[in-house]
Amino acid sequence: MISRRIMVFIFFMAYFPLFAQTYITHVTVVDVEEQRLVPDRTVVITNGLISKIDKSNKINIPDNATIINGSKKYLIPGLVDAHIHFFQNGGVYTRPDIIDLQKYTSYRQEIELAKVDMETKLKRYLQNGITTVIDVGASYNLLRQRYDFTDKNYSPTIFMTGPLLTTYEPKVYENLGNDEPFILTKSIADGINGVRQQLPYNPDFIKIWYIAGADGLSIAESARKNLPIVKAIIEEAHKNHLKIAVHATQRITAQLAVENGADFLVHSVKDEILKEDFIQLMKKKGTVLCPTLKVNSGYKNTFGQNLSLSNYELQKADPFQLGSLLDLKHLPDTVLVGKYKENATSVKSISNLNNDSAIRMENLKKLSDAGVLIATGTDAGNIGTLHASSYLAELKAMHESGMNNWQIIKASTINGAKILNKEKEFGSIGVGKKANLILLDANPTENIENITKINTIINKGVGFKPKDLLQDSPADLAQRQLNAYNFRNIEAFLAPYADDVEVYDFPDRLRYKGKETMRKVYAEKFKNTTNLHCEVKERIVQGNIVIDKERVRSGNKINEAVAIYHIEDHKIQKVYFVR
Repeated sequence: MISRRIMVFIFFMAYFPLFAQTYITHVTVVDVEEQRLVPDRTVVITNGLISKIDKSNKINIPDNATIINGSKKYLIPGLVDAHIHFFQNGGVYTRPDIIDLQKYTSYRQEIELAKVDMETKLKRYLQNGITTVIDVGASYNLLRQRYDFTDKNYSPTIFMTGPLLTTYEPKVYENLGNDEPFILTKSIADGINGVRQQLPYNPDFIKIWYIAGADGLSIAESARKNLPIVKAIIEEAHKNHLKIAVHATQRITAQLAVENGADFLVHSVKDEILKEDFIQLMKKKGTVLCPTLKVNSGYKNTFGQNLSLSNYELQKADPFQLGSLLDLKHLPDTVLVGKYKENATSVKSISNLNNDSAIRMENLKKLSDAGVLIATGTDAGNIGTLHASSYLAELKAMHESGMNNWQIIKASTINGAKILNKEKEFGSIGVGKKANLILLDANPTENIENITKINTIINKGVGFKPKDLLQDSPADLAQRQLNAYNFRNIEAFLAPYADDVEVYDFPDRLRYKGKETMRKVYAEKFKNTTNLHCEVKERIVQGNIVIDKERVRSGNKINEAVAIYHIEDHKIQKVYFVR
């Protein structure tokens, strides 16, 4: 007779494999700490951790193992986006303190969308190889919600602060209860209490929004006036073993923050070229910098209606948030929209943006070359900086500043882990570290854009193909082709369509068949039509059918039509136009 103990053991062995292992074989390991490529290695993953790395010919693989063929591929640590905001969605309606469009979409709707959409955002991050996100300004509700994803294999690891501690709060964010992203601190006592009231929610760190000049004083006067509050917040956070992140975009606010113990500067200094004494101060203090080079241009290009997005962004971004960035071309409030466009496209505004960008880039190069820790972050969620898909543009901007590919890869992996002293847990490929990895089809040290050529993502030890993490719904596909139409991007426009797509005049007159014929038709339209823009007035989704009532402007003409999209196998198979 089999004993009860043996029966229990057999049961658990059958349903919970205790030594389940994955072997990534014959892969080139990207060693971010030593900045070298290590060829023909096999990496063994056991229960979510890297358990062994050795030459492939030295490892015996058991019959029941999961094998991932890494031949001619590159294994890098999962990426870290060290600056995001879940309370912002990235579209044109997400910052009513910057542009108030609440007559079209209320801020309450935006807040609710942010909470409902958090799972999709997380899957989108993982799909883009980002296995860790650091939210540097959230709310109490989001601090609670992050726990919903702690054990989800499809979710990146989330580190999050609570509401931003600030001496200035825009009116629109007041009185939102647990959805409020700010805590107003007008005194030292307010600052200390602002830290303490976050503690029951277990934030991973504390964030200060160090805004100087909003009180009518000069930048330097305002910065020094508020310094005692900033200092008290830093001291209280450190007393509770929490690091401090500080939003500081002027040299004086950044320097005062670093001098008084800031651990993490979440933006670049934009008002002056940094001198050697400040650079050495940052290095001595071990302060990490997240440069966020692209976020300002996201605002200016959206307001100036001068956005230029890549194929990658058009195919990987949230299609609806991306589409909303073009709503300024057709919103009825033309006076408001006109003012924003005039300001964004003025000679002064463009000059200021270019000057700020040049200063940020030069400062980044100086800091990086001096050995200051740089961590990649996008400030995703702000208008024009879309979650997950904006990461590549940030990497390219860092490259443009003069950082080399190895420096950028380190900033995007191990340096992100160092922000919160987690470098022993993740951020590089080593025995005992978390198996948060990306298998690439091309070498990222040769071209930083190769970081998007993802074959497999391993998150918490579980492997995913990018397309399986998040598939476009019928409405997503309809919106993606609409976005690409409005950007006149023929490749992104064709991507949602089946190779043998059929286009009809309703009900059954075939216009043409095949993607290549469609390419000729629309490439010519994109090239030769002025003032081209399509607005969806109404959309009905019924199963795999999407019906759009469209208002199309071309030149000085406006036409209205209905387009009916039939989706099969995740592609648009048929289109019917009703005129």
